[in-house]
Amino acid sequence: MRRPALGWHHALPTILGVGLIFFAALAVAQPADNSQERYQRIWRHADLYQSSGDGLIRDFSLSGRLQADYAWFDADEGDYDAARWRRFRFGFTSLLADQFTVRLEGDFDLNNSASDFYQRLTDAHVDWQVTEKTSLKILKHSAGFTLDGITSSKKLLTPERNNLTNNLWFTAEYFTGISLSGKLDKRLSYKAGVFSSDDSDEWGISNASYFTHTSLSYDWAAGLGLEQAQVTLDYVYNDKDPSANTRDFGHVVSVSSRWRHANWGLQTDLSAGDGYYDQSDIWGLVLMPSYSFTEMTQLVVRYTYLNSDGDNGVRLNRYENRAVSGSGDEYDEFFAGVNIFFYGHKMKWQSGLQYTSMEDAAHDGGEYDGWGFTTGLRLYW
Repeated sequence: MRRPALGWHHALPTILGVGLIFFAALAVAQPADNSQERYQRIWRHADLYQSSGDGLIRDFSLSGRLQADYAWFDADEGDYDAARWRRFRFGFTSLLADQFTVRLEGDFDLNNSASDFYQRLTDAHVDWQVTEKTSLKILKHSAGFTLDGITSSKKLLTPERNNLTNNLWFTAEYFTGISLSGKLDKRLSYKAGVFSSDDSDEWGISNASYFTHTSLSYDWAAGLGLEQAQVTLDYVYNDKDPSANTRDFGHVVSVSSRWRHANWGLQTDLSAGDGYYDQSDIWGLVLMPSYSFTEMTQLVVRYTYLNSDGDNGVRLNRYENRAVSGSGDEYDEFFAGVNIFFYGHKMKWQSGLQYTSMEDAAHDGGEYDGWGFTTGLRLYW
């Protein structure tokens, strides 16, 4: 059933379209170097303080991101058509004594009324640079794994994370915990952390159990003569708890990679999860090649496949799920999109068209076969 946009949301597609035309005209009207200098001057206003001495506070900057979407999805089983604010986060980052970075950001929903504006804390942690190659994060921070799970929403190549990540990754993303990361040599880096699966909007360790995340990344670029050639292995152990703010998987293993040279790029993910309670075991594959025509324009193509060993083990992605709320057992997605970078990832326009199908062996409301289109503006500072 169609869920129409309400109130001022009707105007958002027009606002997005006018914004795209304005920024595109702005970029074309002046040389790229001048445009970049102009954006740099604007973004510099977020840097509120920078010390030239040896004081405790070395710098203090505003941080955040603003994202707006228009999405149209039309399937045999249902449809969805709406414009909405996708994300708004705002806070600050401060460097103390060259060793400690304090970061605090809140998540706010611009679609809600003022009384329900604030949602939760996202990044709310201290990052201690223990040595030149080792850092320790304490309190609430991202626990990312899988290809798009370890990619900030600020730097995704598609408007939405792929559905393999959506199914396996703990989409709450920010958890109270402690993690150690660093480099073992020039090519091998690591991350290891223990997190509470508490669902508190702020910090919390008491209302659920825990999970651990271990990650190893190896950089092959120098040996292969490429600009980027990184392979990452993630392993997650998730203690079973019905109140946990995580997916119902006891073990998750992901092997993802990023390759780039000249104008070409390729990102891949092969991941699997061992389900508990009513969650079936699932596995999936993502292949995402890209080609940059210029520094400003990029073509991205993605194929996503998921398979469940039992009924109703696979969820649909964000906007597909608003058209059809059920689950299935085999999922295919073909996506093609264009990115326009006005100021790198700090200011970009993303659009994409996709065809998605999902089989539902249980025949209880999870079958899906349809097209979707998403377009939106992404900003961060």
